[in-house]
Amino acid sequence: MNKTHINIIDNLADGNGLSKEEWMCLLTSLDFEERQYLHDKAVAVAKEHYGNGVFVRALIEISSYCKNNCYYCGIRCSNTNAQRYRLSKEEILNCCGVAASFGFNTFVLQGGEDPKQTPEWIVDVVKSIRDLYPDKAITLSVGECTEEAYKAFKDAGANRFLLRHETRNDAHYSHLHPSNMSAKNRRECLFTLKKLGFQTGSGMMIGSPGQTDEHLYEDIKFLEELNPHMIGIGPFVPASNTPFEKESRGSVEKTILMLSLLRLRFPKVLLPATTALATLCQDGMERAILAGANVVMPNVSPLEQRKKYSIYDNKKSTGAESAQQLSQLEQRLNAIGYHIDYTRGDYKY
Repeated sequence: MNKTHINIIDNLADGNGLSKEEWMCLLTSLDFEERQYLHDKAVAVAKEHYGNGVFVRALIEISSYCKNNCYYCGIRCSNTNAQRYRLSKEEILNCCGVAASFGFNTFVLQGGEDPKQTPEWIVDVVKSIRDLYPDKAITLSVGECTEEAYKAFKDAGANRFLLRHETRNDAHYSHLHPSNMSAKNRRECLFTLKKLGFQTGSGMMIGSPGQTDEHLYEDIKFLEELNPHMIGIGPFVPASNTPFEKESRGSVEKTILMLSLLRLRFPKVLLPATTALATLCQDGMERAILAGANVVMPNVSPLEQRKKYSIYDNKKSTGAESAQQLSQLEQRLNAIGYHIDYTRGDYKY
């Protein structure tokens, strides 16, 4: 192993700042053994703060309608082939009931920016969940909103909010999104969420069309500025009926590398093993956890709607519609030395 590379990894693990040259070295120059050394360091840091438990969140995909036309997304508004649905408040509460019966302590409501699921409607749903489950964490992932709306969500009882910045590079953002969408606005939303007291999650796709290692370095620097509580990353997976449907998939190896780098740079961050990684790699969940991830999000959305939330092709699902499936998840985690942690899994300040 290259001594210089090992020294850079050790410096990162010790909490020291790295130069751009050192970051670029980690992003581009590590061999197999050096990557394994990096992964081992990342796992040690994750265990130091969170032990051998992997937090589970109950994912509820509330709508496949979206007003936006992001070039990579299968539920973009101009995709006339997309199957559309939206869950009613009653259906969402039913999903929460199923999740609660299995022992989940976090509900994640995720959906497109659906014009019919207005801020007022979301507030009503969140209040209803909070009334029924006063001790559980409620996470929202419903896109860009006004500060007034975000504050209303917080006042209603939401604890966390997920909003990927996608890319810090403005030109790259414009390559991925139509001109009516603004990278600056998205970043401002994230800082607003943090200001309001949300546990805030950001993140990006790895290998999205036009992405370079320089872009990933810029993403790391932005995350240093934001200092989020959660970071969601996964490989780019092409979606049919989008401008990028013929583009190459993102790299599983680069995604695993980034997970370890982010764990070392943000030691306490909540880092999911994402569905996109599991879609491209059968043991993607295990590989992510053995690179420093510590969260999985089993899907408790209604079975008849689940395939309609097709943000990219062949989306895999870690389902939780039965106790048996959670038992199987436990067995997979046990096989690599971990177990399910059913607690809320809040960020450790």
